[in-house]
Amino acid sequence: MAKNPSNAPMSGSSDAGAQETSFGRWLLETIVLVALAFALAQGIKAFVVQPFVVPTGSMLPTIELKDRLLAEKITYRFVRPPRQGEIVVFANPDSSDPVARILIKRVIATGGQTVDIKDEQVYVDGKKLDEPYTYGKPSALGTVSLPITVPEGYVWLMGDNRPNSGDSRFFGPQPVSAVQGRAFWTYWPPGRFGRLE
Repeated sequence: MAKNPSNAPMSGSSDAGAQETSFGRWLLETIVLVALAFALAQGIKAFVVQPFVVPTGSMLPTIELKDRLLAEKITYRFVRPPRQGEIVVFANPDSSDPVARILIKRVIATGGQTVDIKDEQVYVDGKKLDEPYTYGKPSALGTVSLPITVPEGYVWLMGDNRPNSGDSRFFGPQPVSAVQGRAFWTYWPPGRFGRLE
């Protein structure tokens, strides 16, 4: 019967060591991959596209309460400022509101344009806006004195659901720096899946 030399490793302990090394490597690789995936997701959310849940009904019927939508961030960050008619998400100027930290409204006017409301109709630079997205709902005056010329670097924002929208009529023009992205797509619920206009 052959004897195992005293300095030769036992095959069982060698297999166990290899298994421990293999498991340790797998665990490390898994942690690294999860960390990279998280960093990538955060980078996309911060700089490319971000999902939002609509907190109010101020954009009815264009956007329903609790709709889930996507807002892209590349255009306003790297290409150009917001344009009239675009739907944007922005930081709520009323920071005391714990529910609606992010609001969504439509850009009605940009820097240098003058906004007025006459006979419950919105005018920009003296011309009445064609606003099919309001479905004929009246645009009442708010607490901000009109007419007002929007400062450069600011936008005038209003909800499509004019009778039930706290917007620039109440909190005034908002800085473009507060705008977090351009809302372009509804992805939930499935029945409302599609492009925002």
